[in-house]
Amino acid sequence: LHSSANEGPNGDVSLFFGLSGTGKTTLSADPARLLIGDDEHVWTEKGVFNIEGGCYAKCVDLSREKEPEIYDAIRFGAVLENIVFDEHTREVNYADISITENTRVAYPLEHIPNAKIPAVGPHPTNIIMLACDAFGVLPPVSKLTTDQVMYHFISGYTAKVAGTEVGITEPGATFSSCFGEPFIVWHPRKYAEMLAEKLVKHNATAWLINTGWVGGSYGVGHRCPLKYTRAIINAIHDGSA
Repeated sequence: LHSSANEGPNGDVSLFFGLSGTGKTTLSADPARLLIGDDEHVWTEKGVFNIEGGCYAKCVDLSREKEPEIYDAIRFGAVLENIVFDEHTREVNYADISITENTRVAYPLEHIPNAKIPAVGPHPTNIIMLACDAFGVLPPVSKLTTDQVMYHFISGYTAKVAGTEVGITEPGATFSSCFGEPFIVWHPRKYAEMLAEKLVKHNATAWLINTGWVGGSYGVGHRCPLKYTRAIINAIHDGSA
């Protein structure tokens, strides 16, 4: 599964599905929850587990204030890509995107203080599908039926934004079945049916979160602030959504 995963204090696991730039790494790095992994998980008959053992996060405009877990994970053992730094002080300028907006950092899972080691968890309680909608159509949060989960899983919709691929300067719609089309071998419907069966069997709740534009499309509205998206995720986890 092309997803991130974390676990709450009561053993409730959330899976975050989404393509690059939708917020899987950022939203799963939650100080109140254990991080199982930020990408690539397997959902078995016993629960979920991570198969990478590390994280790969975007660095553009990174700050301790906005993303403290990721910021503090950048230390010896982490690898920075495409960033600009002062050769004398070795201080990184995360706002400098002169090379590319796709600045990245790779770091071991152990660099997150609340990482769950070994990276395994019980069956998910929440399935959260992330889409960066550039057209201002999707609401910030939607609760999905099983059929809607299958639809959005097969569609794999988001908008490509600057910093996700070479040559992307403004958002445009893209679709990737099961949020990982290059890696699937069966028809997408088969995977959607498998996901739906697991949702029903384990009584999981599904959500669609728009981490993209609200109040209008790109150039008219604005991208939903991270603090609001985090508040929505927190409401899902505490049951108030």
